[in-house]
This record gives sequence, C-alpha cells and structure tokens, in this order.
Amino acid sequence: MKRLRWPRWMPIDPYILLLLGTVGLAALLPARGTGADVASGASTGAIAFLFFLYGARLSTREAMDGVRHWRLHVTVLACTFVVFPLLGLASRGLVPVFLTDPLYQGLLFLTLVPSTIQSSIAFTSIARGNVPAAICAGSFSSLVGIVVTPLLAAALLGGSGGGFSADSVVEIVLQLLLPFVAGQVLRRWIGGFVARHKKVLGLVDRGSILLVVYTAFSEGMVQGVWHQVSPVRLAGLLAVEAVLLAVMLLLTWYGAKGLGFGRADRIAIQFAGSKKSLAAGLPMASVLFGAQASLAVLPLMLFHQMQLMVCAVIAKRRSRDPEALPAERDAAPVRTAVGTGGRSA
Repeated sequence: MKRLRWPRWMPIDPYILLLLGTVGLAALLPARGTGADVASGASTGAIAFLFFLYGARLSTREAMDGVRHWRLHVTVLACTFVVFPLLGLASRGLVPVFLTDPLYQGLLFLTLVPSTIQSSIAFTSIARGNVPAAICAGSFSSLVGIVVTPLLAAALLGGSGGGFSADSVVEIVLQLLLPFVAGQVLRRWIGGFVARHKKVLGLVDRGSILLVVYTAFSEGMVQGVWHQVSPVRLAGLLAVEAVLLAVMLLLTWYGAKGLGFGRADRIAIQFAGSKKSLAAGLPMASVLFGAQASLAVLPLMLFHQMQLMVCAVIAKRRSRDPEALPAERDAAPVRTAVGTGGRSA
C-alpha cells in the first residue's frame, strides 16, 4: 500500500486531478436529457447527505468549549466573512480589463464561502501552531457559513448570479441546513459509527463533490458557457487570485500580531482565515447558480489548489522557525482552554 501513496514532493493535490478529470469528462460526455435529470437528482441527494455527515461529525461540546477562545474565532470569522467579501467587492474594478462579469461573479462568490477545516488543521499542525484552535475555528466557520454565505450571496450577488434568486436561500435551508441539523440531532446515536468509518465516509464525501462538479459542468457545456472563457481571461483570473491570497496571508499574519496574539494563535489565524472551502462552496454554488454554476465554481477550484500549494510551503517554513518549539510550549494552556485535550492535538 505504501507504493500507492501520492509522493510527498508532488505539489498538486491528487484530488484536484480527479476534479480536473471530472471536468474533462463533463466536457467530452456531458449529461443531457434524461441523463441530466438523473444526474441532477443524484447530485441533490448527494449534497444533502454530505451536509448530514458534516452535522454528524461535528462535536457540539467541542465547538461550545472553543467559544472560550472567542477572540481568535471572531478574528477568523471577520477575515472570512468581512475582509474577504470586501476584497471581492473591490475586485469589481477589474472588470472588464482582467475579468469578465461571470468570472467576477464567481470570484465574489469565492470570497463568501466558509474556511476549510482539514487543511487548516493539517497546516497548523505542521507549522506547530495552536491545533485545537484551528479545529474550532474551521468548525465555526463551516457552521456559520451554512447560514451566512447564502445571506451574503443574496445581498451582494442579487439577481446577477446566473440562476440565483432570493428563493435560493430557502432551498439552501432545505437542502443544506436541515440535513446538517439532522446530523447534529442524530449524532448521539450515529456519531460512533461515523468516527469508526471516517475513511470510508471520506470517500463518500469526495465522491459526492465529484458528482456535483460533473453535474454543474455538464449543465455549463449544454448551455455553452465555456465559450465565455479565453486563455487570456483565465490567466487574468489566476493573477487576481494570487494577489488575493497574498493579501489575506499577509493580513492574517501581521494583523493577528497587531492584535496581540502569540505565535501559535497567529499560525491558526493565518491558515484558517486565509483559505476557502471547496467542499462547502461547490454544493452551495450548484444550488445558488444553477446552470451557471460551472463558471461560478471555476475561481474557487483554482483558488483551492493555489492555497494548498502556497500554504504547504509556508507551513514547512514556519515549522523550522527558531521560536517554534518555545511557542508550542507556550500554547499548551490555550489548547486546554479550548476544550479539545491532548487527543485532538
């Protein structure tokens, strides 16, 4: 099995390759007619099941205990749902020089989705930061994003988001929030099963997202939306996203220092406050944008891979800082405070 593992030196996440392969499959063999209806129904069910699993996995007690470190969580939430959207709105001035209007809508949507959980924890751990704080910050962001992201989309995107309308907020509640709440309610009985089979259910997670991507890009191919994206526009989008990521990485690091956070907390804030969740954003985009979801999620897919590559380099460099070990010892009381204990760390 070791021979089948992805080489550590490979800078591209293998799941991104699967996503790109799914996009290619949708380009060559898009779902049409009855096949499109079946794929759409399966995608809707997969999204609901995905958020049900999110609810079943999130420990309510762990999340509530994390409130004790409220300054850190408020800072991460402010970066995710205030600073990011403001930068997204400011990028409106780049249309039509660097971005087309549909790409701008996708970029703005990117700035509205919640932060990641798994990669924030992984990079914080590598950099020897406050891992329990990263766990709680990512969990809070995902939980808040289920409600806040659709509301922000309603306020900032309005009727210009392709198939988006105010009714989509209701659809988000029915398709995302209710399954999540159901997972939380049933967690008492199924939480142990979910924890014991997390690897298998993780494959279900990823498979669900691949199905969402295939459905969205198939609709885009049928609608002919890909004729709107040229290589020059794609290069412009990559450049804009690179600047956006750089600004957020610098702001979360030096801004957290200015607020008086220690090294371990600054690491958690940087990695949780500068990233966006592909897993949460894709299902939401499919609900909010309909047939235009393929263009809407393109900026998010590119940003996701970019943030993984850049943050991996930063995390490795942080782990070699001379102050890493002393800072890790200083962070021990904070880890206890957020209620996660040694096992989570």
